[in-house]
Amino acid sequence: MSQKKKRRLYIRTAILIILLAAVGYTLYANLNKDNQGKLSVGDKAPDFQLTDMQGNTHRLSDYKGKGVFLNFWGTYCPPCKSEMPYMDDVYKTYKNKGVEILAVNVGEANFIVNKFVKQYKLSFPILMDKDRDVQSVYGVDNLPHSVLIGPDGKVKKVIIGNENLTKNDFKGFMESIKP
Repeated sequence: MSQKKKRRLYIRTAILIILLAAVGYTLYANLNKDNQGKLSVGDKAPDFQLTDMQGNTHRLSDYKGKGVFLNFWGTYCPPCKSEMPYMDDVYKTYKNKGVEILAVNVGEANFIVNKFVKQYKLSFPILMDKDRDVQSVYGVDNLPHSVLIGPDGKVKKVIIGNENLTKNDFKGFMESIKP
């Protein structure tokens, strides 16, 4: 066998091994993705740092001792639009009772989010997750996605994409995480 043919054989073999490794890793990652980033009741909520619409920095750890209703949302999400007025109504009552709402917008421009906030007259902090890092850490796939965090920093409940929530549901959520 000539040197050229041997070299070609080695290169083709190396490329084949690299491709097989990539396919194997992809299969492994996809089979295990359901277990990555998913929070369960009783887990410690991961700390994060995000900036709100006014440029203020918020860390989950800043709210230690308070209940936190952490809501991931988008302006394009119909259930998000329907639940925002309920969230704002209960926030006005519960913010003085030790419960905070942190609404995390995932990946949208400030202009679009600001227009939405003005339209719905929202009074709770709107945090911007432009790079979707917090969304990833919390394992959020579908919107809306809410995580109820107790004063101890542990997850009390996870609510994913429900279109039928009422104002009373939100009151119940706030009561369940009130200190």
